[in-house]
Amino acid sequence: MKIAIVILNWNGESLLKQFLPSVMAHSKGADIYVVDNASTDGSIAFLKKEYPEIGIVQNLENGGFAKGYNDGLKHIKADVFCLLNSDVEVSENWLEPIQEAFSNSPDVAIIQPKILDLKNKDCFEYAGAAGGFIDMLGYPFCRGRIFQALEKDEGQYDDTTEIFWATGACMFIKRDIFNSLGGFDEDYFAHQEEVDLCWRAKNAGHKVLYVGKSHIYHLGGSTLSNMNPKKTFLNFRNSLYSITKNLPKRKAFPIILFRLLLDGIAALRFVFQLKFAHCWAILRAHISFYGNFRKLYKKREKANFILKYHTTTSIVWSHFVNQVKNFNILVKD
Repeated sequence: MKIAIVILNWNGESLLKQFLPSVMAHSKGADIYVVDNASTDGSIAFLKKEYPEIGIVQNLENGGFAKGYNDGLKHIKADVFCLLNSDVEVSENWLEPIQEAFSNSPDVAIIQPKILDLKNKDCFEYAGAAGGFIDMLGYPFCRGRIFQALEKDEGQYDDTTEIFWATGACMFIKRDIFNSLGGFDEDYFAHQEEVDLCWRAKNAGHKVLYVGKSHIYHLGGSTLSNMNPKKTFLNFRNSLYSITKNLPKRKAFPIILFRLLLDGIAALRFVFQLKFAHCWAILRAHISFYGNFRKLYKKREKANFILKYHTTTSIVWSHFVNQVKNFNILVKD
């Protein structure tokens, strides 16, 4: 099994300097590539000078996460792509459990390792934690992280288990599956495009796996922090995109209406918190969703809609009303 580790970069010279050494040291047997999204800093010059053995794919524009990977991966040959954020420190022998899981489970298309916080290595990190799930209303959440509540890693998620979605911070995906799914949906630009990709993979009958014996450390927030209104816009909009595309009609439309109502409540909450830019971001997300609805609806033609998708009724209710902050309590809630 040939693995290609593919790092997407945009003006991230400082991140490459900080994080490439661990990837180079602990990824023996894998090919390493950097896909550059038309950077204007010294990223390319740095790579050519310090790491001539790394393959470089230069995209003509910054098309974001989705288009950036779609364009770059066309030029890379491997059995499995490892899509790795540029702000990730990998651990020794992190690849072996992933390779073993793929070998033991031929029906698995996508795998995620354990994602820990680089700044607090005893805790799970926001982006992916111990594997992604989704509730009945289409809200994504993770084992080890529910909204901003992060669990301490005490070995409770050292298992290997099927999950709903794998994080784009570190996602292993079979090349043939990635191509058969048409790659990432470029209308997302960034954020939750991995949820959509995994959702489409699950609807197509493929499995997504979490392998806790492999772990990495993610810095997080190096592109957009959780407090950035642009991230609020993308997360609210793209979540509506995924529901529209991937749920059966009888479920999709009632859920969309209810989600729009809940988004309105979230916007009011931001107003009370004096976070007016985030309120405006939600309104912009709805405007963009309405403007693209016809285009999204046409994409439903490619979905099979066979999945029982939710782990809990409402992650919003469980967390904000019942004060659940731990996944193992949530599944009993």
